[in-house]
Amino acid sequence: MRMELRRDQEDDIACIIHDEFMYFSEAVATSLKLPSIILRTTSAATSLARPTIVQLQAEGRIPLLVHTYDIRTSSAIVWNTIDCLEPSTLAHIQRQSQVRVLPLGPIYKFAPASSCGSLLDEDTSCVEWLGKQTKNSVIYVSLGSLASVDDKELAEIAWGLANSKQPFLWVVRQGSIRGSQWIEVLPEVLRETLGERGCIVKWAPQKEVLAHEAVGGFLSHCGWNSTLESISEGIPMICRPCFGDQRVNTRYVTHVWRVGLELEDELERGDIERAVRRLLVGNEGEAMRERARNLKEKVEVCIREGGSSNNYLNRLVEMIMSLK
Repeated sequence: MRMELRRDQEDDIACIIHDEFMYFSEAVATSLKLPSIILRTTSAATSLARPTIVQLQAEGRIPLLVHTYDIRTSSAIVWNTIDCLEPSTLAHIQRQSQVRVLPLGPIYKFAPASSCGSLLDEDTSCVEWLGKQTKNSVIYVSLGSLASVDDKELAEIAWGLANSKQPFLWVVRQGSIRGSQWIEVLPEVLRETLGERGCIVKWAPQKEVLAHEAVGGFLSHCGWNSTLESISEGIPMICRPCFGDQRVNTRYVTHVWRVGLELEDELERGDIERAVRRLLVGNEGEAMRERARNLKEKVEVCIREGGSSNNYLNRLVEMIMSLK
């Protein structure tokens, strides 16, 4: 209704840009005779994995309610990924989709810091704590804004970090522990041990943390935003995927880009301790850090003037202007 009113007032609405999962927006755009552009915030590889899910559903192997829509009715697909990370996958999608594919990520690098607000209150005191640690010595731990753990898993992570004898910055989000409010569920002696070696906060300014020279690794759920941010800052990862696209992202981190390790099966303190030390101490972790630094350099080339992401952003602006 509001959009129709604005059209009557002859305001220029060039197009509708909508998230890929808000597929009904395509019908709205069609009804208003407006072009539409799809915004995809997952990796390109995840998109290629989806037809397999549909096939398994059709064979009755997994009970899913699947909605499909034709992306070829859109004017373009804007993708928060980077050409240097997924070149062959993006090329395949471009041939398959028959519409313009614009991989202009990482989008956060083009936005002013003030416009990238956090959904949760960030505890910036952890940045001051990082300033007291040595270079590449800290493991940063965060499982994102949706994943949760139970008391047992929380304790395994805590003991794994404590036993690694490496400094750590651990984000334990309020409400992320099933059945408990926060880390008070941990034994007091363990909390004291953790306090001597690390810093625990309810939320952290992640981009600033990953850019800090003290951070040498990131134990993550491997959501795509976190994965992009880690790669963009040259930080290798310990992957603990929970759901959705995170398993595809993990596979790329560990087997394609080779900048991380995966924690498989149940969370176990010994596995966590070994993974942290493998990443932060010794030759294996240094080799991953070197590959991560190389990826960071490639990302920086893509976002600077004349780089692929910068060029795709300019093409998007030109396309929208041409639609008016």
